[in-house]
Amino acid sequence: MENLNNIYEAVLKGNLPLAVESAQKAITENVDPQIIINDYMSKAMEEIGSRFESGQAFVPELLMSARAMKGALDLLKPLLANNSSASLGKVVIGTVKGDLHDIGKNLVASMLEGCGFDVINLGVDISSEKFVQAVKEHNANIVCLSALLTTTMNYMKEIVIALEKEGLRNNVKIMIGGAPISSEFANEINADGYSDNANSAVNLAKQLIAS
Repeated sequence: MENLNNIYEAVLKGNLPLAVESAQKAITENVDPQIIINDYMSKAMEEIGSRFESGQAFVPELLMSARAMKGALDLLKPLLANNSSASLGKVVIGTVKGDLHDIGKNLVASMLEGCGFDVINLGVDISSEKFVQAVKEHNANIVCLSALLTTTMNYMKEIVIALEKEGLRNNVKIMIGGAPISSEFANEINADGYSDNANSAVNLAKQLIAS
């Protein structure tokens, strides 16, 4: 019988080969995929996220854990094809028009994906039209807007307005982040929340989905 703690440790330590191997063994032994995800893999991501918040882990460890989680999830998701809990929700993420910074945005995207969200990463320099199109096309639950420059952060307001004009605002939650962003700015532009790091972004996304 596969020791499911191996999956927990593999994700926690960012060991992709062990995570995939352990998940495959558990699948072969007909362990409920939902138990593997909820009780072991997600718990490991919560722990590495907690360590990151307290300064005991750093961005590389966070990314490695997210990669290990995603590798195991790729094996488990097909077994959950008819189960809505296979995905926590769909997230469209991008850096706003005029801004070409993507390191922070990509870290958030990796963490969200590793924690069970379906992520559509639009890239950088994304217009309001492209965000609106992606929300419609993918029936997204959350839109994540990123900006690193004070000169581009105000474009976030245009995206919120565009979603309102298209009648999509009530169907989607809007998260914003980036160096110059604050919770006050989020309130100002009618966003649903603000995060200053990848781990808190995942927690916020989970809260918004549940609300």
